[in-house]
Amino acid sequence: MTEFGENGTVAVTKMPGARASDYRLTKPKLKRVGLACFLCGVAACVSVALVAFAIGFVGSIAGNLMGFRGNFLSGEDFWAGAGFAVLLSAMNWWLFYVTIPAAWLALGLSIGRFPHRGIIRPLPYYRWASLWGAMLVGGTCLLFSGASLFGRSGIEPSFTMGAMLGGSLIGAIAGLACGWLFLAIVKPAEQVKQINVDVF
Repeated sequence: MTEFGENGTVAVTKMPGARASDYRLTKPKLKRVGLACFLCGVAACVSVALVAFAIGFVGSIAGNLMGFRGNFLSGEDFWAGAGFAVLLSAMNWWLFYVTIPAAWLALGLSIGRFPHRGIIRPLPYYRWASLWGAMLVGGTCLLFSGASLFGRSGIEPSFTMGAMLGGSLIGAIAGLACGWLFLAIVKPAEQVKQINVDVF
């Protein structure tokens, strides 16, 4: 307790039973962060497959309009690698027991921590969700396409490059969708604003 004496002197007296923990500031807990990470992890697996199906559908129509009658997967060049990435991404739900926990981990360690740090602008959420999606899907396509180099002869290195870039594009688009879903569920700007109103 602080007391003001004569001539501006200040005397501090200790209150009986007072402890440092009594004055410790508690960090407010935001709601729905765990739920958002859970749903976004499931949505990541579904959105990757949907984006791959959409790209494959548009690509097949564009190929027919341009007079292409072959099969992308029959070659060993860059476009064959991109087609391999589309096919692998469309079938990623076969490994949902691996892809969903991986998405949970990536989201929980990145955008899942942003609300607690007071980050309320949407751009960092979209940026990091897109980056993690590109790294996870692109890295998986790179791994499987690299393994195929040892099983097939005549495959060019551009096949692996096409698979990695194609998977990265699919993962980045799916990551944007997950970032939007996370923001729609958590609404960090509203929660932080409400906490500040409650404090002041």
